[in-house]
Amino acid sequence: MSRLLYSVAVSADGFIAGPGGDMSWLSAHVGPNPVVDELIGQVGSILAGNRTFRGDDPYRGTEKEGEAFGGGWAGPQFVLTHHIPDNPAPGVTFLGDLSSAVAAAKAAAGGKYVNVLGADVARQCLEAGVLDEVLTIVAPVLLGDGVRLFEHPGGTNVRLERLRVGHVPHAVNIWYRVVS
Repeated sequence: MSRLLYSVAVSADGFIAGPGGDMSWLSAHVGPNPVVDELIGQVGSILAGNRTFRGDDPYRGTEKEGEAFGGGWAGPQFVLTHHIPDNPAPGVTFLGDLSSAVAAAKAAAGGKYVNVLGADVARQCLEAGVLDEVLTIVAPVLLGDGVRLFEHPGGTNVRLERLRVGHVPHAVNIWYRVVS
């Protein structure tokens, strides 16, 4: 059975993107990471939000631009959006509601992970009770503003169980299970 995993690089102060969705900060903190290398082989599909799909790319201006995991992964991608384009992108399915998007991504994942990309989609998955795990790759940088890892106006308490922690020279990997 495919599980949903929100994997994300995050600044030490809890931002996944800078102001306006700027991802350029990340390029200075991308480096060899055995946990990410292992994860890539375990991902069967991607479920992303529209802003993430169409947003800033930390690999902008390189041969890896526009590629999932910087070109390290290829497979079916599903984008949750209120504005389904007239001209779809190859290998990408656009869906208008969370339950259909989750079902399609899980079916396509073939028992592997559905990798969730985008803070808003991850929040929606948490609220719907379908997010199983969270992998945060904490980079040693403070951004001060931007898109938060998780935001819930009024607050909430989402319990996480730490599954594993690992260190690489440029990041700390923390893998959690969402506790129901």
